[in-house]
Amino acid sequence: MQPGPAPIAMFWREREFPSATTREGAAENQPGLSTAHSLPTRPGDIPPSTQMARQDMPKDQFHAVGIIFFILGLGTLLPWNFFITAIPYFKARLIVGTSLTVGLGGNSSGTQRDPAQDEFNFNNWLTLLSQLPLLLFTLLNSFLYQCIPDKVRVLGSMSGILLLFILTAVLVRVEMPPHSFFSITISSVWFINSFCAVLQGSLFGQLGTLPQGYSTLFLSGQGMAGTFAASAMLLSMASGADAQTSALSYFITPCVGTLISIVCYLMLPRMAFFRHYLEQSWQHDPRNELETKAGLLGPEEQSGDQSERPGEKPMLGMANGTLRTLEDISVESSGKGAFALHNGTATSAQNWGPGPERPSVFSVLRKIWLLALCIVMVFTITLSVFPAITATVTSTSESKQWSEFFTPVCCFLLFNMMDWLGRSVTSYCLWPEKRLWLLPLLVGLRFLFVPLLMLCQAEPRTRLPVLFHHDAWFILFMLPFSLSNGYFVSLTMCLAPKQVLPQESELAGAIMTFFLALGLSCGAGLSFLLKALL
Repeated sequence: MQPGPAPIAMFWREREFPSATTREGAAENQPGLSTAHSLPTRPGDIPPSTQMARQDMPKDQFHAVGIIFFILGLGTLLPWNFFITAIPYFKARLIVGTSLTVGLGGNSSGTQRDPAQDEFNFNNWLTLLSQLPLLLFTLLNSFLYQCIPDKVRVLGSMSGILLLFILTAVLVRVEMPPHSFFSITISSVWFINSFCAVLQGSLFGQLGTLPQGYSTLFLSGQGMAGTFAASAMLLSMASGADAQTSALSYFITPCVGTLISIVCYLMLPRMAFFRHYLEQSWQHDPRNELETKAGLLGPEEQSGDQSERPGEKPMLGMANGTLRTLEDISVESSGKGAFALHNGTATSAQNWGPGPERPSVFSVLRKIWLLALCIVMVFTITLSVFPAITATVTSTSESKQWSEFFTPVCCFLLFNMMDWLGRSVTSYCLWPEKRLWLLPLLVGLRFLFVPLLMLCQAEPRTRLPVLFHHDAWFILFMLPFSLSNGYFVSLTMCLAPKQVLPQESELAGAIMTFFLALGLSCGAGLSFLLKALL
């Protein structure tokens, strides 16, 4: 799994941005909150209109929408995982200079590979140029998402990913000098991850309109991407085909996966269940329109002046003992018509006196700075050695077959499986939720894995000695390293929404997303220094 943006966005969608149909229900089940259509006499009362709406709600036939979003989640992280899993192939191709004898495991027949040759620093450049687009588009997404429709972004991104994967597969059969191959491959990495950054942000917005279970399915799909890539490599290597055919079949697999994702996305508008939530999201909050088109509406349209609509009576609500129309009421993320209890009266966030309409960045940052620091630390540590250092660790076993499968199994498959397990643990345990001051200390202990992994059998090296020669040491270090990465990433994302007020959660989500991308980029940059220290 990519230690990337997927968890943060989904956790904010699940915990702070309920779907359009559940927003009203959330207000009903909280003391002091109700909808504009009816103010229940006690918390938990469900208005008749809501009960009728739930009865008329279309069903997800055969879980088709859930399956589609699982596949889409898988497709968003295929590029990163397929590229990093094939690092041995790329490095051997750059060293040997021919594709005819280079296998996926980096082995070559007929040409002796010198492990000391690593003039391109491919691991480091791959990691850095995979994460910089995420940081860039995190800063540009507000402008980009306002100007380009979501369907164009999603289909355009997936089409670009498909074309670049086809190019990568074609290069398996094309002979070229190492420098040309490096330039084309690294350029593909930059553009393919740029498309992935846009794709993930667009799908996150659409998932915000659906029930929570669909966010979980999307996350599960992303969690399977790393295991899927590692399994595809192992199957290709074990197929018994020649080196070039094995590499070609490996890179054709994500082409097929991306094509299936495109077909699945085109099927979504035909699903009555998806259309139902899509239409309700527009009705409840026209300004958001899947949380990607806020800039398309003018100030007059965003104010939602319902009193001027022909044939409609203005809806009324209580504020400080007086009736006010809903045109004066604006709630940041709950949709129009939601009320909160303030000084014993039902009112809206905008009517709480002269308070600010928008939360301050610095006020929100003061509440979540500890968690923001932790997410930067987690990804800085992880990306500083994975995969730049860990993918260079070689086996000391005399078995040629085990040496060939060592990196795909012990580096990539093991990391992805344990990372997924660590993320799953937070469903049952959120320690240290009550003692947040312990969290940065626990995350800081992960720095110990950096020297431990560097002192394993990583090649090439000219400065540091090898203290842990046996393969078992590397496996022993990778188990807690990957498990703790998944746990602390998931834990931080679970605890962050609980530290801010509901009206601050959207801004807090944007802040956390920025620090997540910052951590990824810092780790990728630090990997160059650590590689030089070897």
